[in-house]
Amino acid sequence: MTITEARIGITQKLIKIYDESEANNIAELVLEHITQLSKKEQFINKSLLLNSVQQESMVTFSDRLLMHEPVQYILGEAWFSNMKFNVDKNVLIPRPETEELVEWIVKENKKLQSPSIIDIGTGSGCVPISLKKKLPESKISAIDICNAALSVAKKNAMELQADIHFLLFDFLKEENRKQLNQFDIIVSNPPYIPISDKTTMNKNVLLFEPQKALFVSNEDPFIFYKAIAEFGKNHLTEQGKIYVEISETFADDIASIFKENGYKNIVVKKDMQGKNRMIRVSKLIAE
Repeated sequence: MTITEARIGITQKLIKIYDESEANNIAELVLEHITQLSKKEQFINKSLLLNSVQQESMVTFSDRLLMHEPVQYILGEAWFSNMKFNVDKNVLIPRPETEELVEWIVKENKKLQSPSIIDIGTGSGCVPISLKKKLPESKISAIDICNAALSVAKKNAMELQADIHFLLFDFLKEENRKQLNQFDIIVSNPPYIPISDKTTMNKNVLLFEPQKALFVSNEDPFIFYKAIAEFGKNHLTEQGKIYVEISETFADDIASIFKENGYKNIVVKKDMQGKNRMIRVSKLIAE
């Protein structure tokens, strides 16, 4: 089996559950992992025969993909901000819209000298590590309630040579939040999907990604945003800013939470698909 034949074969299988473009992208990722050849190198060597071990891996990966398992978990890696991150079932797969959140933070704060930053619910560590690479003088802390997720984040920080202070932490407990310092930038991509929305979600997300990092109760879907707004009252510096990723459905509700807590300069930002996916709030109104 040549590289070209392998790509065609896996793409044809994946078209059953993915659209053609996504099936092609997944096939390329799998082949890059198996052959250790870039997309360009694969094209140059398209007639190269896969060895028996590589062919066996193709079959195994195809079977797992057809069970809706995300390719990132199968390969144990995902790209974010032009860096390769380790991922497993304990962390969410980094999304392009979260990259846009990082770029927004960098653009607005690149002139700050040694900003202090905290990432709430860090998961794989993709946000704080990317911020550290782009704002090298920043001092960054990152917290998560899941020890297994922090292990992944710490591994990524070590491999990507990013100095991040990681902390196992339940942010929803008010007494815990009081222990933290003040920060110039508070950032979070918290859980925000109501449990009632499970029925509308794709199997590759619902069956494999960590539920605790995705879902909130129907009774209080904005619990994390309320906690972040409350936290910022005493832990955001005078000129500080809060950046959060949101569901496009609840942009107005979340903006209202910050407004009711005394924040101003509330900006709702659209992602590249034109969806309301980020909010930035800045300085508290002086009493």
